[in-house]
Amino acid sequence: MKHLYSLAHLSAIGLPPVDLIEVAARTGYEYVGLRLTRVTDTEPLYPIITSTAAMRATQAALAQTGVRVWDVELARMDPAHTPEMYQPLLEATAELGARHIIAQLPDPDRARAHDRFARLCELAAPLGITVNLEFPWWTETGNLATATAVLEATQAPNAGMLVDMLHFYRSHSSLQALAELPRQWFNYAHVCDGSAAMPADLAATLFEARSCRLAPGEGEFGVKDILATMPQDMTYVLEIPNDSVCAEIGFEGWARHILQAAKRHLDTEPAPQINKLLETVA
Repeated sequence: MKHLYSLAHLSAIGLPPVDLIEVAARTGYEYVGLRLTRVTDTEPLYPIITSTAAMRATQAALAQTGVRVWDVELARMDPAHTPEMYQPLLEATAELGARHIIAQLPDPDRARAHDRFARLCELAAPLGITVNLEFPWWTETGNLATATAVLEATQAPNAGMLVDMLHFYRSHSSLQALAELPRQWFNYAHVCDGSAAMPADLAATLFEARSCRLAPGEGEFGVKDILATMPQDMTYVLEIPNDSVCAEIGFEGWARHILQAAKRHLDTEPAPQINKLLETVA
């Protein structure tokens, strides 16, 4: 089946939001994701949350192109960051017309992590926003099992599970367990591919995640098999940063390439072996 696709900001993080939207329109995406908080000190911070002019320019680009904002990131609640600190992010998300934000919980205190996720869901609910938990595999909430425990503890109707192909594969999470989770948890997925070989250390891990991913079907993650265990009508968000290729062909060339590769690989029927797995879960 054909899917709707969103261009994640990390795939072209050097582009300001207006440029990202225009690239997405020219290359065939229905949506973009916008990264409005900084995760590292070296990445750009685009001031939509704090600048009325930047917000208006972004809204004008959306209206002119017809591209919509699918999601906004990132509410990264480590021990120093409370849910209330992300109220401006939630308000900007609503103003942009998006319905989803991404959250992460790199917090060793599991009770606090669960409580903070529940509180963020409470803050997001009046705005009609879902909170989608991503599990970067090097963090304290780093696999499907720990993320599942958060959602089971929270029981929030607007809580979601964001499965990123890189994190799912690297954390050795279970396809069977993924297939058994509640369908309503899944609003979308982060789609990418990569090498089967594990990174050598944390530096290599972070480099792969932020600078060296592959398009679906160009690596060994089994992207099609992972996605086949989730609802088939989801929007696919292409989060596929690759600094070296972008340096050669530019962000627009890269955005076009990964979308074309995704459609070739994913807008088809699930693999036969996954059909058998799903039959055993049903």
